[in-house]
Amino acid sequence: MTDPQIVRYSERPELWDSTGDLFADVWPEYNRHGQVLNHYWDQLYDVFPDWQFFLCDPGNDEVLAEGHTIPVAWDGCDSGLGPGIDATIAAGFQLRGAGGQPTGVCALAAEIPARHRGRHLSPVLLRAMASLAREAGLNSLIAPVRPSLKDRYPTIPVERYALWTRPDGSPFDPWVRVHTQLGARIGPVVPRSLHITGTVQEWESWTQMRFPETGDYVFPAGLTTVHIDRERDLGEYWEPNIWIIHTPSPVS
Repeated sequence: MTDPQIVRYSERPELWDSTGDLFADVWPEYNRHGQVLNHYWDQLYDVFPDWQFFLCDPGNDEVLAEGHTIPVAWDGCDSGLGPGIDATIAAGFQLRGAGGQPTGVCALAAEIPARHRGRHLSPVLLRAMASLAREAGLNSLIAPVRPSLKDRYPTIPVERYALWTRPDGSPFDPWVRVHTQLGARIGPVVPRSLHITGTVQEWESWTQMRFPETGDYVFPAGLTTVHIDRERDLGEYWEPNIWIIHTPSPVS
């Protein structure tokens, strides 16, 4: 396959109207309901149009994958990383609103539809993000990563999960491993990165489960448990992330 072409939203916004439900299967339903993330997400295309992109087949314009990034201010120290994706996207918008100068780029999402998985597009997406960063004169790429196998171990604290390795010493988690194979390192873990709340009925709809009493529940595709409070009619979930740091950004 010919190397995919990076197409920014600012270059061809009409292409986004042609994808239909291509990316509908990328995220579990509950994951689409983060209040902070949803507040900013659609604004990414208007405020940061150069930082949202597709990977396209240059031969026929077929959309293969989508990347979302945002320029951020990061001092290069682990202690300067934000407390997760909610805080980071909010800080990126605040930086732009204040006319501040970004020093790095944060990856927000790397989305590959089911029909294109298995084509080794994950590292291509990360290199594309790095390419956009370098073009802007920014050398650091950071990412609050959603570990791809954590949903199989929802009761294991993310602090322990992040330390798991395979027999060869490489990270246990496949998505984390893609990053480290490009030279990245594992940074701090964030047990409370993405906040999602909803009524009990909403959570039952999102998960196709019943929650008969107050308590903590394992649910399909959840990286940890959801706390259901029937008296307050509230379900609360904090999704954990693992910070991954590429410095300098991965090369092509």
